[in-house]
Amino acid sequence: MRSGSGRTLRRTVLALAVVGLLFAGFLLLPAGRYLFEDVRDKLGGTAEISPAEVTASAQAPGHPATAAVDGLTNKYWGAPELGSSLTCVFDKPFRLVGVVVHTGVSKEPQEFRQGARPTRAELIVTTADGKVREKAVTFTDKPGPQTVQTGISDVVSVRLVLRGASGQGEGRPIAVGEVEFFKRT
Repeated sequence: MRSGSGRTLRRTVLALAVVGLLFAGFLLLPAGRYLFEDVRDKLGGTAEISPAEVTASAQAPGHPATAAVDGLTNKYWGAPELGSSLTCVFDKPFRLVGVVVHTGVSKEPQEFRQGARPTRAELIVTTADGKVREKAVTFTDKPGPQTVQTGISDVVSVRLVLRGASGQGEGRPIAVGEVEFFKRT
């Protein structure tokens, strides 16, 4: 009788060890780690984080890069042409859960249609170890916030490069009303 209970205990310990090793292996694999972090992003809270420094490759007169991160959507960064970029640098690395972009000169539909606004962009995210991740983004051509889910750890800078726009014309800079960054808490 006793020898049977020892065998059961050994089998249980062995089964638990195998399950533990499989779980550890799952978390160490890139796909497993990504899934784990994605679940944490969805279940955890978020908080807005402001960049320490904001620059633009180009800007229209009266529409500086800083207007894109001032917390107001009635001012905007005006990009004079496609290919212009806005770069935001952060003090400390963080987990970038999402980016919210407000396109156009106004939240009001009639004013929105009178200005140039981005429809396609590229997010270029740099992490603390120097790795760069790129994500193509398509914006709907309507006023209001547009969310881009990211889920990237150890972010130190984000560059938004404008690739397509609607409503372009002489004297109409491409308007980015606000860019907001959200970290996991």
